[in-house]
Amino acid sequence: MGEQHFERTVEAPCAASEAYEWHLRPGALRRLLPPWDSARVVSGSGPEERLEKGARTVLRVGVGPLGLNWTAEIADEQPQKTFFVDRQVSGPFKSWVHRHEVSTRGRTESVLHDRIRYELPLGALGQLFGGPMVRGKLERMFAWRHRVFVGDLEAHAGARAAGFEQKTIAITGASGLVGSTLAAFLRTGGHRVLELVRRAPAAAHEVRWDPAAGEVDTEPLEGVDAIVHLAGESIFGLRWTEEKKRRVAQSRVMGTRTLVDAIGRMTRPPGVLVAASAIGWYGDRGEEELPESAPRGQGFLADTCADWEGEVDRLRPEVRAVKMRLGVVLDAGGGALSTMLPAFMLGLGGRLGSGRQWFPWIALDDVIGAMYLAMHRPSLQGPVNLVAPGLVRNSEFTRAMGRTLHRPVVLPVPRPALRLALGAEQADEMLLSSVRVVPEALQREAFAFRYPEIDAALGHALGRTV
Repeated sequence: MGEQHFERTVEAPCAASEAYEWHLRPGALRRLLPPWDSARVVSGSGPEERLEKGARTVLRVGVGPLGLNWTAEIADEQPQKTFFVDRQVSGPFKSWVHRHEVSTRGRTESVLHDRIRYELPLGALGQLFGGPMVRGKLERMFAWRHRVFVGDLEAHAGARAAGFEQKTIAITGASGLVGSTLAAFLRTGGHRVLELVRRAPAAAHEVRWDPAAGEVDTEPLEGVDAIVHLAGESIFGLRWTEEKKRRVAQSRVMGTRTLVDAIGRMTRPPGVLVAASAIGWYGDRGEEELPESAPRGQGFLADTCADWEGEVDRLRPEVRAVKMRLGVVLDAGGGALSTMLPAFMLGLGGRLGSGRQWFPWIALDDVIGAMYLAMHRPSLQGPVNLVAPGLVRNSEFTRAMGRTLHRPVVLPVPRPALRLALGAEQADEMLLSSVRVVPEALQREAFAFRYPEIDAALGHALGRTV
């Protein structure tokens, strides 16, 4: 009942050296921490830090006052043998040793072996009460990690085949859900990432900007290969007061204007600007099918998106512009899914209004993959609907949440209650509008969605069976 063993393997679609390097590059730990888990990085594994022997990382695990720090150290690294070992220095286990080893399967294939030896505190008592929970969590975690690992390697292989490797990419909004995930993904692929920030002084990997004042330090951006613009006030959270609406519109329009003006002043501008927009462009359209060529709709979100995209249209002609119209991004780490998750976990989830409205969604990893494709695929330009092909109605999404979480979904929220709680405008545009968006541009480019259907997407996002 002492030391326990856990082992999982996965085939990697690349040479052993590349699979090994992926784990040691900056961003790897960020990509391997499941959003449904409570762990977060306290120190170490920074945006410029490569893992090497002796490197230490401190994670905070658990929730609130029950949380504790877990310090891990790279105890051994053998690049010529394609393995490294991390061990617990202090933390929740009596002992923990994790060996990551990559073996060669062929010239372009390899196998990753994750082997863990661990011992729980309190001996047989700890194993009796905590053993099944720990093993179950390891099963969920490594299934999730291996899906991310393989999907990322496939995406990077496609980019390298297109000649897109070791590039420099700048990102606004890099601290947000999409931006932080994209930055980590790019770094594991060997790219250099510059983050545009408001604070001063800026670190080596940061570029100072003040979108409200129209200021950007353009010198560090000269010659970058791509800029991804994600910054802007969130539409989630607070009720849409006039002040909230003003901040949303101004942050997105002024930020884009500032960036486009800065690109106009550059001697060596980026080859592409990938700018976030939203499916709010289309407004409430009922059963109408909406490819990228569909005209804009009506309402606050449609007006904001039109003004937002209008600034992108001012971009100098030699810079390719891609306007990503995002649907609801599914990830337990933030956004709409994390907001609704507590109610569903309590068995209080249910359809919104009639539930007949179309619910355009997309998995976070597919957002990242599509943005990456936009960086290196010259034929992808103009508006792009960033939604999954497996479109569902709100009632279907609700049932899928129930299946994934094994919870009842029998408490519908009537339209009047939503309008009373949020105000008519916000409830109608965010929760009750029907937007039947189709990803025509991505399908034309044969983009391979990792999660085209809702059950697999929710299973991955929430760490359940896929």
